Amino acid sequence: MNNSRAAKMVTRLAVSNKIVQKQVVKKLDSMFYESIVASGEDDIPAVAYKRYEWASSLLSRAVENINKGYISKHVIDRLSVALIDGAFATGRREAREKKVAEYRKTYQTNPPSFAVISPTQRCNLNCEGCYASSNGASTPSLPFETVDQIVTELEQEAGNGFVVISGGEPLMYEDKGKTLLDLFESHPDTFFMFYTNGVLIDDEMAKKLEKLGNGVPAISVEGFEKETDERRGRGVYKKILSAMESLRNVGMPFIVSVTSTSKNADLLLTDEFYETYFDKLGASFMWQFQLMPIGRGKEVFELMPDPETRVKLYRKWESLMAKKRYPMADFWNSGVLTRGCIAYGREGGYLYINWNGDIMPCVFVPYTIDNVKRLFAEGKHVGDALMSDMMRRGRSWQKGSQLTDAKNVDNLLMPCSIRDHYANFRANILTSDAHGENKTAEDILSDETYYRELVAYDERLSELTEPIWRKEYMESATEQQPPEKLARAK
Repeated sequence: MNNSRAAKMVTRLAVSNKIVQKQVVKKLDSMFYESIVASGEDDIPAVAYKRYEWASSLLSRAVENINKGYISKHVIDRLSVALIDGAFATGRREAREKKVAEYRKTYQTNPPSFAVISPTQRCNLNCEGCYASSNGASTPSLPFETVDQIVTELEQEAGNGFVVISGGEPLMYEDKGKTLLDLFESHPDTFFMFYTNGVLIDDEMAKKLEKLGNGVPAISVEGFEKETDERRGRGVYKKILSAMESLRNVGMPFIVSVTSTSKNADLLLTDEFYETYFDKLGASFMWQFQLMPIGRGKEVFELMPDPETRVKLYRKWESLMAKKRYPMADFWNSGVLTRGCIAYGREGGYLYINWNGDIMPCVFVPYTIDNVKRLFAEGKHVGDALMSDMMRRGRSWQKGSQLTDAKNVDNLLMPCSIRDHYANFRANILTSDAHGENKTAEDILSDETYYRELVAYDERLSELTEPIWRKEYMESATEQQPPEKLARAK
C-alpha cells in the first residue's frame, strides 16, 4: 500500500460531502483488501482475511465517529499517517529502511515496531488484580529525560514513531514540572496511546489532548457501572462517562480498554456491551485483555477466564468484526492479526520498560535482565537489551513456531509465550540471569501450584483450539469476499 497516498485519503474522510466521502472509503477499503488479502501470498488465506476485516472495521468506525463530530479535523491530520502505516514509522520509507539496516547490523535483529513505557507506578486507584500492583503510595518513576531519551532513540535509531504509555496512571506522572503532555509536545511526529483510568480527564485535559493531537487515551472499564466500580472503586464509572463526554465534545477520539475476568465474561459475550461503548458512547477502538495472574493477580487466580470462556470470547471477537463491524482486538485471542506473540522486541512487536527502568519482553512477562538507566549511564542504548539470551531465546521461539513460514505456523489461537506455553517459557526462554521485576514475580518461579495451574490451562486450551486452528485456518480456503460487501460508509 502506498502509505503517503493512503494518509492523504484519510484526511479527506472529514469532508462534508457524503458522496465524496463514500468514494474515499470504498477506495481505501479496496486498498486494504489488495495489500492484505489479494497480495497476501505470505499468509494463510484465513489469517489474511481476518487482518483485512480488522482494518476495514477500524475504517468503518472512524468514518462513523467523524460524521458524529467525535474526531476533529486537526486530530485526523495529526494521526493519519500513523494510523495508515502498519509500522507507525516516521519519515520517508527509504529513510526508515536505511535505519532498519543500520539497526540490524548493530544488534543482529530488526528493530521493534514500538515500545511500551510505564513512566510511573503511582496510581490514584487500587484495582483488584492489578498487574502492576499500583496504588497511591507507589512512588517509583522514571526521570523525564530518561523517558524522552527512550522515545528519541526509537525515532532516530529504529525509525519508529509509535509509543504506548502504561502505568500506574500516566496522567499522574510528573518529574521536575514535566508531565505526559510535555512528552507528547516534545515528540510531535510520534503517535502515543496511553492507558488511563480516565478519572483525571476533564474538559480542560480533553482540550489539551485535542490541541496536541498525537496522544490518544485508552480508558479502562470492567463492564458497566456495577462491574467497574466493584473492581475500581465507587463512583469511578460516572467519572469515566464524564471523561468520555469531555473527549467527544472536543473531537478527541478515545479507545476503551477492558480486562476480561471470570466475573465479567458473561457481559463481554453480549452485544449490549459493545453497542454501548461503540454506538452510544463513541469509542473508536477497543482493547480486551484477559486477566493474567501476575502482580496482585497471583492472589486471585480464579479471576482468570478459563479456557472454555476464552474460546467463547474468541468467537465473540470474530462476530464483532464480521457482523457488527466493531474494531476490537483481544491481546490473546487476536494473535492472527499480529502473526503471534509480539514480545521480546521482535520486528512488528515491542519491548516493555517499567518505572524502575527495567526492560522486559512484555508487560505480562515480568522478568528482566537489563535496566535502561544503567544502559544509558554506560553509554549504551535500548537496543543493547535485545541481545540478552532471554530476548534472543524469545525471538528464536517466535521464529520457529510463528514467523518463519507463515503458511505453516503453529496455532496462532495460542500466541502468548508465557500464558499459553508456560512450560516452554520456563524451560527454554527464561534464563538464569533474569529476575522478577518484583517479589511477587520472583516468588512465582518457586510456586508449584502456579506452575501446575498454568500448564493445565495450556493443555486444556490446546485441546479446544487445535481443532479450530486446523479446520478453520490451515485447511480452510476462505472465501475472498470483495471489499464492497464489507465497506459501508454512513
